[in-house]
Amino acid sequence: MKQVKISTKNFDFFYGKNQALFDISLDIPENHITALIGPSGCGKSTYLRTLNRMNDLIYDTKVKGEVLIDGIDIYKERIDVVALRKRVGMVFQKSNAFPKSVYENVAYGPKINGIKKKADLDEIVENSLRRAAIWDEIKDRLTDMATGFSGGQQQRICIARALAVKPEIILMDEPASALDPISTGKIEELIHELKQTLTIVIVTHNMQQAARVSDFTAFFYNGYLIEYARTRKIFTSPDKIETQNYVSGKFG
Repeated sequence: MKQVKISTKNFDFFYGKNQALFDISLDIPENHITALIGPSGCGKSTYLRTLNRMNDLIYDTKVKGEVLIDGIDIYKERIDVVALRKRVGMVFQKSNAFPKSVYENVAYGPKINGIKKKADLDEIVENSLRRAAIWDEIKDRLTDMATGFSGGQQQRICIARALAVKPEIILMDEPASALDPISTGKIEELIHELKQTLTIVIVTHNMQQAARVSDFTAFFYNGYLIEYARTRKIFTSPDKIETQNYVSGKFG
């Protein structure tokens, strides 16, 4: 395994008095794609959101244990959460393009981070849209409202927006579940290309997608991490009967 980028150690998570994650210990390697799979309500999206502290936005949540990024515990009191979310970007299930132009969507993060020169913003917008594999489709429509594009195009605009602040990690929560097969294929190709420079963690209900795009797969069930291994092993020779039953379609 390559160098570890994210390490979770004995991690518990609570919504009020309800425990959603139990003793999760997981090492996620740098510049690889790690898929989180499991039935609805098993904790995989909750776990994903712990990696950039998005769950902080929910009332009355509590954590125990550690989440380390490059060896630093992101739940320590002195951690700058805004800076953390710049390093750890997020792409949601439903494309959440802002009701602004394509240009303003992608330039939003850099502007917040103090970049003002138009030439610099122009370069960032173009580079980000190129990395998101959508520049050639929309380069003549940068002043159009981002919300006016197709679902697949909007999702790639949202990925470009996440890339514009130069993150090290991208979290993706069912990024293609609302898309047609052609758009899904484009998103999957894009994910493959992005792992050259980024660490990617993706939640997916789609077993075929997990098998196609990921290098490693973690199977969650009832808030527990049941098994974590190379994706090929998880889908062909898992160690746990629960994993075998899930990937073979016996439940889920």
